[in-house]
Amino acid sequence: MPTNRAQRIVFSILMAFAMVYGMELYNQALMAGGLATELFLTPFADIIPLMVAVIVLESLIGGKIAHHLTAKLLDPAKSPALLCTVFMGAFTCWSMCPMMSLVATIVFKQPPLGQFVATWLQTVAFNFPMALLWQLFVAGPAVRAVARVLYRLPVLTGGEAVGRKVQA
Repeated sequence: MPTNRAQRIVFSILMAFAMVYGMELYNQALMAGGLATELFLTPFADIIPLMVAVIVLESLIGGKIAHHLTAKLLDPAKSPALLCTVFMGAFTCWSMCPMMSLVATIVFKQPPLGQFVATWLQTVAFNFPMALLWQLFVAGPAVRAVARVLYRLPVLTGGEAVGRKVQA
């Protein structure tokens, strides 16, 4: 959706914020036994380092995987923009959730070495459904709406949703 480097940077920061905030709030609610008003501020304690991790991992790995798989399964020039957007969001979550769950397991959970893999897999299992739904129905649409307002961008066609660089 962004058309130049500056727009891509702003879009990445906004998306990282939306995903980190939502997932941190979700995990805080899980640990507290449910969502409570006082939890809405707790994600801000760790938001900057987690956003950096998201941006780095998405730029280096997750985004490339999502673009590649979406372009492999869909013809971006002929596919509806909504379908391309859904595939990009789904594949981004599919690649990012295990990586960010690994970060959370190392930084926050710190299980004994013998329980590390089990703890990481459980973290992925708890987080993936929420990450996918949050991305497809809340964070993704909200960030794209903000980007359209900021950049006065039109709604995208299928090829633009996937990006020109993967069509080659």
